[in-house]
Amino acid sequence: MELFPDYEMPAPPLADRLRPESWERFAGQEHLVGKGLPLRDLVESGSKLSFILWGPPGTGKTTLARIAARLTESEFHEISAVNAGVADIRKIIESARHTWKSRQMGTVLFIDEIHRFNKAQQDAVLPHIENGTVRLIGSTTENPSFEVIPALRSRCQTFRLEPLEREQIRDILEQALKDKEKGLGESGLKISAEAMDMMVSHANGDARRALNVLEAAHDVVAQREKKQVDLKIIEGIIQQVATLYDKKGTEHFDHASAFQKSLRGSDADAAIYWLAKMIAGGEDPRFIVRRLLVTAAEDVGNADPQAFILVQAVVAAVEKLGFPEARIPLAQAVIYVARAPKDNSAIVAIDLALDDIQKKGLSYPVPDHLKDTHYKDAKSKYGYGVDYKYPHDFPDAIVEQEYLPKPLKDRKYIPTRRKAGDE
Repeated sequence: MELFPDYEMPAPPLADRLRPESWERFAGQEHLVGKGLPLRDLVESGSKLSFILWGPPGTGKTTLARIAARLTESEFHEISAVNAGVADIRKIIESARHTWKSRQMGTVLFIDEIHRFNKAQQDAVLPHIENGTVRLIGSTTENPSFEVIPALRSRCQTFRLEPLEREQIRDILEQALKDKEKGLGESGLKISAEAMDMMVSHANGDARRALNVLEAAHDVVAQREKKQVDLKIIEGIIQQVATLYDKKGTEHFDHASAFQKSLRGSDADAAIYWLAKMIAGGEDPRFIVRRLLVTAAEDVGNADPQAFILVQAVVAAVEKLGFPEARIPLAQAVIYVARAPKDNSAIVAIDLALDDIQKKGLSYPVPDHLKDTHYKDAKSKYGYGVDYKYPHDFPDAIVEQEYLPKPLKDRKYIPTRRKAGDE
């Protein structure tokens, strides 16, 4: 006798119900799943090669894993590295062995957020991939080069997924509104153009996020006679447009890179945009000003030394003010550094000299005439400084003499700057 005979499990979320089961229904990632392209070929050829899917949330990593398992007629086991461990892997390995013995069927082990597994947990999977007990499909939002151990990476092909285009997100939402079997086609839900635009914008290339907002909007008006969703309803659900930024992961470094390259490229508008993304994402302001300091020295340099002084002042201002006020001096410094003339001779010169010393072995002693002479026997006994010419004894305080070791005579480290207008 059933304890709760009338009990029914709640329906899965809209995003899960609409998960594609074939290439034809899959949205985006044409560079991987188009006919004749790498990932699709790997799956359709029946290859047992394991692979890692790397990309932002909501771009189809789990869906691709399930499609791969279905098309290769494999048993599918899905675990999340957030709450699974070695014991869970062992159970799946035993199940995979039984499945092969009883049905001659392979097993796909899908590890979601594999970057969250520590080294020991990742090591535990290795022998079972090597002997073919399971085929591993891992998904990660972080760069596998940083978060997945080399031994595991060497046994897997890595595929990079991209955020979905806005029109792809729009198509997914419209399909959800039309689908009468799994979507909202029977609900009579109507979405205004402005509300649709807001959902697409809010998604930031994440299909799951878009569908979650759509489902929430449906729930808000479900009991109303007029099932119309306008912009105000969507704004109320979203409250604040989400920022695609992870200050602890790959996004942190990617945004910093875009920020610094925009500064270097003298594009003040782009630099302000990336600054805003980092601020909105909760980035530590000290990290931002460090990037500014580096750029002021490396890329502006002596073309405008005032840039470095200004950024130093902003460092102090940021410490005193904190956000939100700190955004203003930060923006001031960003605009100044981006618009300043550029001269990278400082980094070029010091790196060239370090390369000579550390890599080429051009490390020579100080010439005698340049050596320290403040102690008693320096000149009289050792002859140090005897031939040194004191520049201030000469017109304009300039005199020709060798300051480099003899083997490096005439060696130039500071590049000749290209003048404006030169071809």
